[in-house]
Amino acid sequence: MLLLARAREMRKPLRAPTVTKRNSGPQNDALTFLLSAMPVIRFVREGRDVECYPGENLRDVALREGIELYGLKGRLGNCNGCGQCITCFVEISGGAGPDSLSPRTAVEDAKLKRRPEDWRLACQALVQRSAIVLTKPQTGLPDREGKIAAARAQELPAGPTAWPVVEVDEDDADESADAGGESSAEAGVELDAATPGDEG
Repeated sequence: MLLLARAREMRKPLRAPTVTKRNSGPQNDALTFLLSAMPVIRFVREGRDVECYPGENLRDVALREGIELYGLKGRLGNCNGCGQCITCFVEISGGAGPDSLSPRTAVEDAKLKRRPEDWRLACQALVQRSAIVLTKPQTGLPDREGKIAAARAQELPAGPTAWPVVEVDEDDADESADAGGESSAEAGVELDAATPGDEG
């Protein structure tokens, strides 16, 4: 009899409980918000504005968009974003100030001891808000101050400070749970979260 009851439970569709309110609601509102308020990185040397997602790595954004971060030494041998070769210097020339990028990492503090405070390693910096960036600040740039001033004169969108949270009414969440069948808690089945390496 116990085996028969267990077999019936296994035939019932399992529904994983919603982890957060954000993933239980409609996602197109959040996507619309993100697309309208994405941070912009203004690359001064290249004269380009590039959009990215909040939390995206500055080096990855630059390479994806074809921005040259490296001089000859860096092109020949860089650490691929591990923070060891210190060839992806950038200067943060404006934007939302220190909040434009994530705080300096311990690697940056160690590697950039004798460099100006506004220099960062692109591989260690995560974009939080819009920023004005000068690539390869250690090399010359004709009319550097004029180009930086012109970049600062044009307004940058601030960009979001966090991913948007879509609120879901409790009534709507209950209705969608009822429509989807019995939850795993109601079915008496316990679900364990899988972690990498524990799947098998």
